[in-house]
Amino acid sequence: MGPAPTITLHVPGPLRVYCAGAEQLSIAADTVRAALENLERSQSALYRNVCDETGTVRRHLNVFVNSDNVRDLDGVDTTLAAGDVVTILPAVSGG
Repeated sequence: MGPAPTITLHVPGPLRVYCAGAEQLSIAADTVRAALENLERSQSALYRNVCDETGTVRRHLNVFVNSDNVRDLDGVDTTLAAGDVVTILPAVSGG
């Protein structure tokens, strides 16, 4: 197997404080799970605000690969390709 593809992780405004204000991060990963593991090693404060202590994406966050919610794909096992954009979005609710 060759090197993991490089993807772009888009960080929403409220979470940028945990990664020195970066709007985007370049990460080498072949799945969303691998991207999160990379984030745990390289941006631990951001990772702790995206994933809980069990490693599960926090309930109030949605993760998209390009325009697709990973919940509609293979979850964190969704395969990534070079150039994909992974976006973390806080859930919006109201009444």
